[in-house]
Amino acid sequence: MARTNPLQFIQQVRSEVGKVAWPTRREVLLTTVMVFIMATVTAIFFALVDLAIKGGLRGLLSLFG
Repeated sequence: MARTNPLQFIQQVRSEVGKVAWPTRREVLLTTVMVFIMATVTAIFFALVDLAIKGGLRGLLSLFG
C-alpha cells in the first residue's frame, strides 16, 4: 500500500468530509425525539413483561409453597 505524507492525508480527509451528506438540524431533532420515544415505549413494555412474569411466578409458587 502506498504511503502518503501527513499533509496529503489531511487534504484527503478534508476532501472526503466535504462529500458527506450531513443531516439538517430538523432531521437530528426528529431522530433524537424518536429515539427517546422508542426507548420509553421499550422500557414500559419490558416493565410490564417483568411484572407479568413476577406475578405469574408468585402465583405459581403460592400454589406449591
